[in-house]
Amino acid sequence: MSTFRTKDGVNIYYKDWGSGQPVLFSHGWPLDADMWDSQLNFLAERGYRAIAYDRRGFGRSDQPWEGYDYDTFADDIHALIEHLQLDNITLAGFSMGGGDVTRYIGRYGTAKVTSLILLGAVTPVFGKRDDHPEGPDQSVFDGIREGLRQDRAQFISDFSTSFYGLNAGQNVSEGVKTHTLNMALLASLKATIDCVTAFAETDFRADIAKVDVPTLVIHGSNDQVVPFDATGKLSHEMIKNSELKIYENGPHGFVVTHQDQLNADLLAFLQK
Repeated sequence: MSTFRTKDGVNIYYKDWGSGQPVLFSHGWPLDADMWDSQLNFLAERGYRAIAYDRRGFGRSDQPWEGYDYDTFADDIHALIEHLQLDNITLAGFSMGGGDVTRYIGRYGTAKVTSLILLGAVTPVFGKRDDHPEGPDQSVFDGIREGLRQDRAQFISDFSTSFYGLNAGQNVSEGVKTHTLNMALLASLKATIDCVTAFAETDFRADIAKVDVPTLVIHGSNDQVVPFDATGKLSHEMIKNSELKIYENGPHGFVVTHQDQLNADLLAFLQK
């Protein structure tokens, strides 16, 4: 099993498929690198080096008690890049993973980065605050944390309805729902809860301001988890010359519901 060790001694699992220009994927909450298998396989078959890792506390990575903040997540990406000696990288982040890759640029710049992809990302700010009234109220995140503490398995199972837009005309198989739950339950409860606080309260506007590479923003128009108007719309407006694609009636989990469309859009962006 492929792992690397972070500066604070945490072992992080990663997949490294194919060869060519590297594309490094950061997964969403509360999943792991397996959410990217379609994209990894698709790109590796087309001459790219597709890499994805399990965030600390999730999947097959170690489960430390502390370290579930975006500065640490960015440092972990830096450690992976150094471990694999990567250059000319495309960074791609989904949902909370969009914060990981954006904070990496905020902390380390774009010397090794050629482009950025934000997919249903929580950037530039997610939770509601005085200067960001569009975001979900903090009571929403309080409810998520409480649901996790009371019955994580059932909470995540129910979460699939809004995540995949099953209440808005989308359909996924029972296998997908089972796979989603299996990924989520591999994570530590502590990491799952702490990351809710991290993605709800972290401000990425200063990091977004440092993005100076070609950027693709993709968001579902019917994202019930990370609303477009509160996140993707603003990221696109803040990043000069960024490209925006809105998936009509797309849910938060469009990586699955719009898999073929996403794969084609990723390839087209990489080939530019």
